[in-house]
Amino acid sequence: MTPLVFYYGAGRLGDLRHYERAVLQPEFYRPVDLQVLRAAGVETLAYLSLSEDQGPPAPWQRAERNPDWGGAYVHAGHPGWTEHVLGQARAALAAGFDGLFLDTLNVELTYPEDLPHVLALVASLREAAGDGYILANRGFGMLPDMAEHVDGILFESFSARWTDDGYGPWPADILEGHARVAEELPRYGLDLYALDYADTPGLAEFAKRRAELFGLHCVISDKALSLV
Repeated sequence: MTPLVFYYGAGRLGDLRHYERAVLQPEFYRPVDLQVLRAAGVETLAYLSLSEDQGPPAPWQRAERNPDWGGAYVHAGHPGWTEHVLGQARAALAAGFDGLFLDTLNVELTYPEDLPHVLALVASLREAAGDGYILANRGFGMLPDMAEHVDGILFESFSARWTDDGYGPWPADILEGHARVAEELPRYGLDLYALDYADTPGLAEFAKRRAELFGLHCVISDKALSLV
């Protein structure tokens, strides 16, 4: 079985059966679907956003929005936001998800003052998940503390990215910066993954080879994360 897939669509249970772990949008999967995947040996992880909100207006939302996806940035320390995210996590786990995928963790690039609040939320999610698997997307600004609460780290867009003009590798200076971060990750003893975006065999092979050099298992997908 292939170690990991990110699929943000619905259905495709037959295709998902070929993966050890699948990161899924929880609203698209019923408990019976999750039971089918678990019976096939698939560990399902429910997507959670920890610093952006795609929902209707709420007291924890900031006025600023993510320019790529349109979601509102949040005040991560707002008690309502904490309860909202924990409620999402508990509902997903109760429905049959095996663990959690924590996204939008790199608040050091947007609101660094929120780092302690996001770290506290990660710790609360670990408590809610118990022994369930937790995969964190980046979150490098919270290391080493975050490593105590998660089982794996994903380096999204490690080598290749999507832009308004298509897919391609990062410029050399960005690749060098990513390499410096990746060189430090093995010290935490966690599972390490890369998620890269590619639309040609050549770009996909470049990303996979580069990830292997740093001990990362590479997942290739498109911007919509629709590939299985």
